[in-house]
Amino acid sequence: MSANDPVVDVHAHVLLPALQAVVQAGDPEGFAAAADLETRRNGPESQAASGAMIRERFAKLTDLGARLAAMDATGVDVQVVSPSPSHYYPWADAELADRVARAASLATAELVASAPERLLGLGLVPLQHPSLLVGALEYAVLDLGLVGVEISSGAGDVELSDERLEPFWSRAEELDAVVFLHPFGCTLDERLDRYYLANTVGQPTENAVALSHLIFSGVLDRHPRLRIVAAHGGGYLPAYIGRSDHAWRARPEVHGCRELPSSYLRRLWFDSLVHDATGLRILVDAAGADRVVLGSDFPFDMGVEDPVASVREAGLDASTEQGILSGNIRSLIPALDRAVTR
Repeated sequence: MSANDPVVDVHAHVLLPALQAVVQAGDPEGFAAAADLETRRNGPESQAASGAMIRERFAKLTDLGARLAAMDATGVDVQVVSPSPSHYYPWADAELADRVARAASLATAELVASAPERLLGLGLVPLQHPSLLVGALEYAVLDLGLVGVEISSGAGDVELSDERLEPFWSRAEELDAVVFLHPFGCTLDERLDRYYLANTVGQPTENAVALSHLIFSGVLDRHPRLRIVAAHGGGYLPAYIGRSDHAWRARPEVHGCRELPSSYLRRLWFDSLVHDATGLRILVDAAGADRVVLGSDFPFDMGVEDPVASVREAGLDASTEQGILSGNIRSLIPALDRAVTR
């Protein structure tokens, strides 16, 4: 590992199988209903294919040696690991949701502690219960030493513009905590239940909707030091941000934010996982060369096997490429050098 310029993958997952048993035991009916909803949203064909994929990649999701070997093979020095998106909301009640979020954070911290020179971690917070968020965030960051938390694009009636989240945004800002926006599922439901549209179309749609709630509601005006990084390159929003700017100019009800929506892309971070060289260049142009960081979605099939090669294939200039691979992460995680033992 380079002491000065480690290659850091901000989008890598860990599977925590024990949590599923905890949730299932805590609320069997809710667990069954959520599983049924997921099947309806994805369709049985995609559910079966996803199950086979998870079994094939189970070692990389759960075994430290397999993870480190895969990182070494692709030149990734450090992973920022987050729980595989299955946040058990919005249906889990307050007690169960808080218990599961804290258990996920603890399990992630234990994984990080097993390889502190190679791993950083993100915990979970129960987004559907806004009053619990600050406590779960502090537990993850202050008690366990994680660099932040992962959230989905919404939870039931809780959108990211919800005023009940203000204390969470304030505390995340105070703690310099990373907030990793990674959707789980898609609220378009059965419209996307074939051809794996629930993922291929649904995930970038959810990213775009969630980021739009953050921008148009003024969250980023009120909390300018938030460290939010969007998975999947922010979905559809960066490439089509001109329509948001037009709406801001044309419609009076859009002025919940002070400036043009496009200006807020440069207050966010985005991972590089857009699956397309042209798309990565568009993202860099929209968000700024210093706001894109490496992301692989390790080790899922909708990720990339070699994220470093994917960035290099985009034909970016050397400075931009180096920033994505290693330099820009320092603005997102200022304590990188202190957090990772070399």
